[in-house]
Amino acid sequence: MDPNLAATMASGGWGALLWAEALLGALALALALAMRPWRLLTGGALISPVLGTLALLPPLWLVPQYLPVGLPVQFSGACLVLLMLGWPLAVPVLALVGVLVWLLGDAGVASALSQWFWMGLVPATLAFFIGAAIRHWLPPHIFIYTLGRGFLGTALAVFVAGVLFELAHTMTGSHDLVQAVVARWLMAWGDAFITGMLVAVFVAFAPQWLATWSDARYLQDPSKGKP
Repeated sequence: MDPNLAATMASGGWGALLWAEALLGALALALALAMRPWRLLTGGALISPVLGTLALLPPLWLVPQYLPVGLPVQFSGACLVLLMLGWPLAVPVLALVGVLVWLLGDAGVASALSQWFWMGLVPATLAFFIGAAIRHWLPPHIFIYTLGRGFLGTALAVFVAGVLFELAHTMTGSHDLVQAVVARWLMAWGDAFITGMLVAVFVAFAPQWLATWSDARYLQDPSKGKP
């Protein structure tokens, strides 16, 4: 174990928070791997999204390390990864992104673990449940998928994940909650805009890159089922 991580985890409230992130993250990762997500790579359709995620997301997650001290601008990308790969495959891929951030960055294991948990695992999991609710309560329409899951669902998932992060760190006296929540709200819409745009492009030109997309569900003839 990294000595800095050990020292941090042995100290006060932040140490307890790190332990919670580590344990919950390990549980989610074990659950995802128990579903044997590598089977989704059969046929090769999702190999490009996986490689693209591992190539592009680590540099974006490294950006906060080079910004001034304070609340940095952050891009999660986890909801897009969730829509492309599905939850069981997205979780280990995002974990690999966290490992690459640790190896390439200067912040240490503790920071990489926290970043993976709050910028990767939590928004991806929230997006999964939001998507399940949309599938259950709303009709199977292409605009429901692109706007609901790609845009609005991403904004909600990233914002709620950010608020949970700020609440957890406010309890340890790390942040001013009100200003942080406003910033999280604004950053969530940036994430939503990029994710919604790319999802719309993928639906049109590369639907095979979206594990959560189904032609049979979202492109069915509206006249079918009518008397």
